[in-house]
Amino acid sequence: MTLPVVCLLGPTASGKTGVAVDLVKRFPMEIISVDSAMVYRQMNIGTAKPEAEVLAIAPHHLIDVRDPWQTYSAGDFCTDAQELITNIHQRGRIPLLVGGTLLYFRALQSGLAPLPPADLAIRSELESRAAACGWPVLHAELAQADPDAAKKIHVTDRQRIQRALEVFMITGTPISQLQRLVPVKSPFSFTRIALIPDDRQALYRRIESRFQKMLAAGFVEEVHALMGLSDMFPELASMRAVGYRQIWQYLAGQGSLDDAGQQATQATRRLAKRQLTWLRSDADELSFDCLDERLATRVGDALQQLDLFDAISSASS
Repeated sequence: MTLPVVCLLGPTASGKTGVAVDLVKRFPMEIISVDSAMVYRQMNIGTAKPEAEVLAIAPHHLIDVRDPWQTYSAGDFCTDAQELITNIHQRGRIPLLVGGTLLYFRALQSGLAPLPPADLAIRSELESRAAACGWPVLHAELAQADPDAAKKIHVTDRQRIQRALEVFMITGTPISQLQRLVPVKSPFSFTRIALIPDDRQALYRRIESRFQKMLAAGFVEEVHALMGLSDMFPELASMRAVGYRQIWQYLAGQGSLDDAGQQATQATRRLAKRQLTWLRSDADELSFDCLDERLATRVGDALQQLDLFDAISSASS
């Protein structure tokens, strides 16, 4: 029997967490966060991480699993999520994957190319060389080793340059060639639920309102504290998250707080637009208006009709 996994996807500010908490109250489910920013510790306000009171009611797996100067990839997510899914099934419950990092959902469901795990020694060597000569020089080296990959990676994208060179140094094979290999698909049965607004402008107003609430809650102070950590610098993957990048620039003297707020809001709107485009390209999803006042009830009723809970009960008995 193929065991069920429920995926709750949606653009930023679509209310995914609220729906997920209601579902956990109603059904035997456990939440796995699918968010590339919530994995980082000390990044709470700008990621809209659930508050302690919410986590006490509905614990989230894969929140606060990395320090903000560390890396976390789609491959890391798949490894962690697959183990969690298996453990949740063994407890007789259904995994509820919730988030807006759609690449992670696709990687888990469709599989990833077989790439080697990170090699800390090689990464340290590349970091040292980049500190001495700059990432554009390493990008030029990548262009010699793997021109296809170099064409797709910006000369200042340190994380992707480092990973592509690392893979080549470990395997002797260009990462672009390995990525063309057929991935192994997940053995689980996925039910995908998409929260898509009927009124996009209303979602954008939510985004603007939420950012103002983040500022009032101390978002600037949160970024300032992160800047004070010795291992932090603005090119880190964590600091490329929407909002963090703009507030860091403001604190570094690049423009006013109003400028940073406008840029962050615009960047968040662009992110939501990309997420919606991706969601609408998948035809196998159940879709609900995220602005519906009875959203959680409608989603729960739809899940009730799918007999997923009978399947997991039978499998665990």
